[in-house]
Amino acid sequence: MTSSLRRLLGKIIKKGTLTVGGPTGSQVFGNGGGRTVAIRFTDVEAEEEVAADPQLKLAEVYMDGRLLIEEGDIYELLAIVKDNTLSEALTPGMIWRGVLRIAQSRVRHGVPINRNQQNVAHHYDLSAKLFNLFLDEDWQYSCGYFNPPGINLYEAQVAKKRHIAAKLLTDPGQRVLEIGSGWGGMAMYLAEACGLDVTGITLSQEQLRVSRHRAAKRGLEDRVRFELQDYYYLPATMKYDRIVSVGMFEHVGRLNFGRYFRKAHDVLDNDGVMVLHSIGQPAPARYNSPFIEKYIFPGGYIPSLAEVLPAIERTGLLVCDIEILPMHYAHTLRHWRERFLARREEAASIYDERFVRMWEFYLAGSEMAFTHENFFIFQIQITKKRMTVPESRDYIEQREAKLREFDATRRPLETVAF
Repeated sequence: MTSSLRRLLGKIIKKGTLTVGGPTGSQVFGNGGGRTVAIRFTDVEAEEEVAADPQLKLAEVYMDGRLLIEEGDIYELLAIVKDNTLSEALTPGMIWRGVLRIAQSRVRHGVPINRNQQNVAHHYDLSAKLFNLFLDEDWQYSCGYFNPPGINLYEAQVAKKRHIAAKLLTDPGQRVLEIGSGWGGMAMYLAEACGLDVTGITLSQEQLRVSRHRAAKRGLEDRVRFELQDYYYLPATMKYDRIVSVGMFEHVGRLNFGRYFRKAHDVLDNDGVMVLHSIGQPAPARYNSPFIEKYIFPGGYIPSLAEVLPAIERTGLLVCDIEILPMHYAHTLRHWRERFLARREEAASIYDERFVRMWEFYLAGSEMAFTHENFFIFQIQITKKRMTVPESRDYIEQREAKLREFDATRRPLETVAF
């Protein structure tokens, strides 16, 4: 093992047991208790790369098959690192890389170029066959709501849709805008469960194709439509009674929060209600994960509430309710990762083994953010008039009870044709 990697791991791993092997031998780090993980590097260069820039190179050498997991899995490896204190392990090289990444992030987010469609296509225009491997029957690619605990993935996704629908306080016939319509499941649910007229907008050609196909198969073309549309350019003359956005705000970008909420203000009716569902982190980040930025979600940014709430307030919109869901996405991501790995050969046939390892690292790293880094889901209910929403939150449970009756009798979802 290279001396640089030995020094780094010696500073980090105090709790747990990490066995590291390589071309020049192996060594055990930690106190012999807690998590037990064993890994092996296939070449000395891989060890040196990880020691110099672990934030990016740990993922890349794993993707390239130069880091092998011999006991445990990639989530356990990431978790054993996060179980320990990392600040003491910073080297001058890591500090300088961090400073450089902060500068690059400020330049990237400070240039007023709309790369929304390009960034969305990087992730969401992957083959629909890939997402079919691990998502639930309704293709919900956002956090489920595991209430009550122990329900399965599909049930948690139904519970999520039900919870959000209740907060929207809908009446039949209302016009709804969904900003970031995904694979169409939320729009179809609102149309069927609540009798709404829904327009979903997306920047993904693949999601648009699948969503339209699904709505057509359910005979919803008169009540549900999907458009390839950037929220930037929604005409202010169009007004909606309700706005919902689930798992899209993470792609808006820090400098665009004001633009996003000004647009929401423009298109929301005076008596309207908006529900925003997004990943949040406990404090503003200096820069994104270099792995996520390079390979998964270029241009994305996980906001903190300290950044979101002022942007809402400056538009004159009112925050009526905030709910924090701390661990529900960890459970969702665990389900996704297990389902994906159970079908990894199919995933490799769609892309290749390197892609499979990249996707596994992404799912594991994302889960670890919720289990070890205090990430959470927030749902913010927004209006223009304070009394649009009842004084008590009892209405949420009451409306969910009625929606459960619909869920029990809803026609089964059709299989997606590729």
